[in-house]
Amino acid sequence: MSQARPLTDTASFLLKGSSFTLTTLQLLTLDYDSLYAQLGYKVGQAPAFFNNTPVVLDIQKVSTVPVEIDFVKLLNIIRQHGLIPVGLRGANPDQTSRALALGLAVLPERVNKETEQTAPLPAGKQPEPKAKNELSSNTKLIMEPVRSGQQIYARGSDLVILASVGAGAEIIADGHIHVYGALRGRALAGVNGFDEARIFCQSLEAELVSVAGQYCVNDDLRKSHWGKSVSITLNGDHLQIQAL
Repeated sequence: MSQARPLTDTASFLLKGSSFTLTTLQLLTLDYDSLYAQLGYKVGQAPAFFNNTPVVLDIQKVSTVPVEIDFVKLLNIIRQHGLIPVGLRGANPDQTSRALALGLAVLPERVNKETEQTAPLPAGKQPEPKAKNELSSNTKLIMEPVRSGQQIYARGSDLVILASVGAGAEIIADGHIHVYGALRGRALAGVNGFDEARIFCQSLEAELVSVAGQYCVNDDLRKSHWGKSVSITLNGDHLQIQAL
């Protein structure tokens, strides 16, 4: 079958690969009333952060329950709190079909890096060393202040900022975050699920901090170590802030 030619030789669009950090809403039960109330409480803690935020709905933990999931109701609850559902994860084939009919994208399951296997090398063969110019420090270094409205993402690495992070800025890393100045914006470490990630800063004045998806907002941060040099780690299901 021949392909139709474009109406004009002038390009009207570009298809480009990009990567974004998405918030995941993982359902633990199908109690819609509790979901509505608890989601409202969470969003109320940081309304500016969650307003118009795209959300991936993860239903893996409820995908096998005998009760059929009411996707229309779920999506309405999410939208009523100012979030925008854009994708689905952890669904069975029937649930996937129903979600696609409602306009949701289907996202692949996250790869567990701890269980990834590589083919064994033949007996007596050693892995080839990387060329010198291929070696990486696994650190993204920023030497200037991060200003309001800027977003910096350190993919697959730590993020080191040798300056301050302004209010309204967002810094994100798959690994640790180090800020050698005041942290006034939002800092999200271990965004791909690395729960041993840490956030270090010279002066804690943040709008929001997060490690591996668990977060703490400005009102709670002000209760302890505000304006101090701290490290932030994940302890169970909550963040632990310690003075440096």
